[in-house]
Amino acid sequence: MYKTLVRPVVTCACEMWVLKENIKSKLRVFEKKVIRRIYGPTEEKDGTWRIKWSEEVNRLTGNRNIINYYKAQRLAWFGHVQRMPDNSMIKKVYEWSPALTRSLGRPKNRWEDDVKSDITRMKITNWKDCIRDRT
Repeated sequence: MYKTLVRPVVTCACEMWVLKENIKSKLRVFEKKVIRRIYGPTEEKDGTWRIKWSEEVNRLTGNRNIINYYKAQRLAWFGHVQRMPDNSMIKKVYEWSPALTRSLGRPKNRWEDDVKSDITRMKITNWKDCIRDRT
């Protein structure tokens, strides 16, 4: 029930997001709050009520969270863009590189950097072959 109600609303166009750690933690907190609200409080044996614990929430959702959903959507979009023909507008924008250089200091995390780090974290070495496979 939760997956069909909340995730599409909260993650609208999430394929394009570049998430920082503080945003990820805010998303996790919001997700737990919504799940606790959807499933309601738990009644104890003595007749009192309490909110669900984190382990109960994890059991109800099958240990799936919004960040994993977001990463799966992003990788699916990356594969979709890679399979596009070279003359499509989206592929041209993806492959475009600006004439300017990046600013000094620590570089900001880009969308492609996040995708590549997800691919290396999943230990996928031949990602170009995996993209063509679609399964």
